[in-house]
Amino acid sequence: MIYPNVAKLSDNEIKLLCEEYRTNNYIDPEVSEKLGVKRGLRNADGTGVLAGLTNICDVVGYDKQGDQIIPADGKLIYRGYDLDDIIDTAIREDRFMFEEVAWLLLFGVFPNADQLKKFKTMIEERRELPEGFAETMIMNAPSPNIMNKMARSVLAMYSYDEKADDTSLENVMKQSINLIAQMPTMMIYAYQTFRHAYEHKSLYFHYPKEGLSTAEHILDIYRQDQVYTHEEARLLDLCLLVHADHGGGNNSTFANRVLSSTGTDTYSAIAGAICSLKGPKHGGANLKVMEQLDEILANVNDIYDDNEMKDYLVKIMRKQAGDGSGLIYGIGHAVYTKSDPRCLILQKYSKDIAYDKGFRKEYDALMSISRLAPEVFAQEKGQTKNVCANVDLFSGLVYRILGIDEVLFTPIFAIARVPGWCAHRMEEIEFSNRLMRPAYKYIGN
Repeated sequence: MIYPNVAKLSDNEIKLLCEEYRTNNYIDPEVSEKLGVKRGLRNADGTGVLAGLTNICDVVGYDKQGDQIIPADGKLIYRGYDLDDIIDTAIREDRFMFEEVAWLLLFGVFPNADQLKKFKTMIEERRELPEGFAETMIMNAPSPNIMNKMARSVLAMYSYDEKADDTSLENVMKQSINLIAQMPTMMIYAYQTFRHAYEHKSLYFHYPKEGLSTAEHILDIYRQDQVYTHEEARLLDLCLLVHADHGGGNNSTFANRVLSSTGTDTYSAIAGAICSLKGPKHGGANLKVMEQLDEILANVNDIYDDNEMKDYLVKIMRKQAGDGSGLIYGIGHAVYTKSDPRCLILQKYSKDIAYDKGFRKEYDALMSISRLAPEVFAQEKGQTKNVCANVDLFSGLVYRILGIDEVLFTPIFAIARVPGWCAHRMEEIEFSNRLMRPAYKYIGN
């Protein structure tokens, strides 16, 4: 969209301003090292700086013996429960478990049958947006980026809440349940508005139905014909489960905690987390994986030839191919060393549906990347550091298999993360209750 009344700086004016900035500003990374700055809030060995305590989630990627990091198989623990065990239960009993895990993250235990029934009803009854919200807050201001629109929509909910600034546990709990229920609807309505405004497609809003899980609700209001299979909904539910939380130190959750430490309202804290997750170094990586995959499929003659695949991965790392960043997207993680359990789950349970729906080549190419990229990394970097495929390597393909537009890849990640964000916000308010205020050392003249 074009806003002709807004004055614009010319490219040359911007260039001159940037030249002025670069001439007068520089921070030497070596000075940071000498002064003991923990860049990225990381210790010298790559581990995270200890910033707080949590009961909610544990991310296990290595063992530490003294100063030595020992690579280990990755584990993701929700409130004491191994994610692998939760997924096994969901598959074995063929049930949607995102709502149960949301309760687990919020309260610390799994719900009993009566609690689960009531909780599901609470969510179902709150999926519809406030009267006039879609027309006023979403349709009247379409955005080319759904994450930005979701953040703005969450902030707009402040205006519909008579106790928006109340940070008591009772009020934050109410706000949290409302956001868990309403954000999927916000996401799809923002997407439909995007299609209408920027792609000139027909606009349609489906009203939420009773009796649907969050995964079913998303597919139901996303698809024009509202038709989806049980298998498709279950696969989406698995995606929501593996993304539901990832400890207090991941960037978006930490941003949420930092904001919560100021005493700000729930809508501001969650909107801040959404804005953090938008970044391609965080939640936006799965889209970069799919762009990378499409390029590989277009340029590698035989994806089953390991040598040809490795040669192209080398080109990517040498910035001779790919987006010029030198990164193999979907490979490497700040915590996991030998394996990312979320990646293994999606890899395992997406294979059959990928093959059935005609995505065999894409799936097999990702399997080759996950196997070969660590070798290429070691070869090019000359390091023995363990790297593994992360969850982003397969999540984008899962969404593509489900026919979900790529602009929704990261927004769905955000939907999954809301229960975790809300749980961490409540924990920060209830038990930390201290303004986060790290130090920056002045090194100017």
